[in-house]
This record gives sequence, structure tokens and C-alpha cells, in this order.
Amino acid sequence: MRKITDKPNMGQIDFNQNPFLVIWEVTQACDLACIHCRACAQPLRHPLELTTYEGFELLDEIKRFGQPLLVFTGGDPLLRPDIFNLITYGTERGLRVTMTPSGTPLLTKENIMKAKKAGLKRLAISLDGSTAAIHDAFRGVRGSYDWTMAGIFAAREIGLPLQINTTMTRHNLSDLESLAKKMCEFSIVLWSVFFLVPTGRGKHEDNLRPEEYENVFHFLYDLSKQVPFDIKTTAAPHYRRVVLQRRKADRRTGNKSTPVAEKRFQPGFSIGEGIGRAPKGVNDGVGFIFISHTGEIFPSGFLPLSAGNIRKKSLVETYRHAPLFTDLRNPDKLKDKCGRCEFRRICGGSRARAYAVHGDYLASDPSCGYQPATSRL
Repeated sequence: MRKITDKPNMGQIDFNQNPFLVIWEVTQACDLACIHCRACAQPLRHPLELTTYEGFELLDEIKRFGQPLLVFTGGDPLLRPDIFNLITYGTERGLRVTMTPSGTPLLTKENIMKAKKAGLKRLAISLDGSTAAIHDAFRGVRGSYDWTMAGIFAAREIGLPLQINTTMTRHNLSDLESLAKKMCEFSIVLWSVFFLVPTGRGKHEDNLRPEEYENVFHFLYDLSKQVPFDIKTTAAPHYRRVVLQRRKADRRTGNKSTPVAEKRFQPGFSIGEGIGRAPKGVNDGVGFIFISHTGEIFPSGFLPLSAGNIRKKSLVETYRHAPLFTDLRNPDKLKDKCGRCEFRRICGGSRARAYAVHGDYLASDPSCGYQPATSRL
């Protein structure tokens, strides 16, 4: 049983002022061709990528937020030759640095060790199928499964805390139970289950139906009671509603066990390696900010609406004051079903999916089948 600790103290974060999570897409270059890629990643680096010096300046600016969790993502961060310098600089500035490399031949034990020595706090690796056939079809390159597994075992061998990311789509929904069993083999600290947002190469027809979202949520909640690692969802904030509903039902039936999924709502919950957990769920632009490879400032990587560019605007001031971000942090501005929902302040729906489907980031999340209490009167 993990203990509740007040270090690091995440309970003091005001999401109107500071994000819990900052993601920097250091490059869009990648040697994979994933069918769901929000970035439409390509083999070559963009000539207007932020330079190393601009990256250092960006990390200085991020530090103004305090001590947010910083994720280097891509594309494949390992395709930037300066990535280890960036990890070192961010760590020296007091940031909690993590990275999400791609499952390619670059994901070697040597590179993982270099990242750890540079100060990396956690490695996040994507695994989208329990078999090579499923995962490689998803990633568009034969061999990705084997390279991914090698990276997983290397991280475990050198003692670097490991997170697994999985994106749920029509292509691997039937593999969910087998994937969950796979997670139990890896000694991971977190399973982050992503849900498709139809942007980039992601297709609307590959998304799950609302009832399938609900089924997956209940599966994850039940699983959270049985496994030693944390489970969270990405681009599916309505999982929080299911957690609260299930917790209430558990209390009624006398089930007093506390799944890890519930503990993440408690300020200061730590998963053991100094990363910590947000005191409440983050969402697009709510405790969350994304910087693109060319410096564009987005509420998330799945919501490609820019509020400015760091080459011209302050990242901190943009997060705190840009109308796009202040709109997203105001649940009273939500429309339609999301605006009427009694869970809107803890869920809020996926603003990215609302924009991708409806063209309006304040519209209702089409992946949610829940009917608010006001609609049932």
C-alpha cells in the first residue's frame, strides 16, 4: 500500500495561475507512422524547430510556474541530438522532467541510461497492443513492438520509473484485457490510457462509441483495485465522473477499499518517485499547457488552437490571461449537455474532442453518454 505524503505538495496549485503539467513537443520528427498520430509526425526535423538556446529560455520560463511536471514529447525526442542537454538543464532548474520516446531502434539501454544520468525522473513508453501484430499495425512499422519491449525491460533493469501509455481505438479495444495483464508484468508506476481525439491522422471512425467508453472506464476502475500501479486516463475526463459514481456505490455497499484511481483525487498523493499527482484532474488548458516544436502555445496537443508563440509572447502570461485559456477554465461557459452536467467542474469533457467533432471547444463532448440530472427531470 502506498502512503500519502506531503512531498511534493501539489495541493497548493491554483490552475488559474499555474499548470500542473507542461508538455513540450521538442520535435515532430519520428521514424514511426502511427495511425492515430495527432502530430502527423514525419521523418525529418522541421527547420523552424526551437533551437537549443530557445529551449533553455523556454525552460527558464516554465520554471516561473513553480515546479510543474515537464514532459519532453514528439515525434521522437531522441531524434533531437540535444535532448540530454535539455533534460540536464531542466533538472538543474528544478523541474521534474519526464520523456516519451518512440519505440524505435533509438530506444536503447544506453540512451535510457544517459537520460537517467541527465536527471530524467520517469520514462513513458507507448504500448498499444499485447502482441507484435496489434502494436506494429498501430504504429505502422514492423519491429516497433520488439524495440518497445526492449526499452521497457531496459528501464526496469536500470531502475528508471516507467509509465506505459496506451491509446484506445477500434483497433485494440478487444485487446484491452490482454493489455491489462501485460501491464502487470512490467513493474510500472502508471498506466496512462489515452482515448482517441480525431485530429492529425486520427480518424473519427476509429473512435469508440460512448457506451464503449463507459465499459472501458468501469474496467479500469475495477482493475485499479487489484494492481500495484496507478491508472489514469488522458483525453477522457469523464472517467472522473465514473470514479466518483463507483466510489459512492462502494460506500453504499460497504466496500471500504480505496483504489489507486480514487487516491489520485487526494492532494499530495505520490507514486513513489517524486512526480506526484495533481490535486484535481487536469484538462485542456486547465492545469495543462502544450508548446509545439515551433513554439506555438496550445491548451493541449489534441486541441490545435494557438494562443500565441513563445518567440513573441510570454508562456506564463498566455496561460494565465489569454481568452482561449480563461474560457477553458470557466466551466460555466460550457454548452449543451456539458454545460448542464452536475459533474462539469470535475470533468468538463474533452475540449479537444468537442473541437475536433463540433468545431467548438466549448461544445459537449460527443464521447460521453451520460445524461445530466437536469436532463432527466
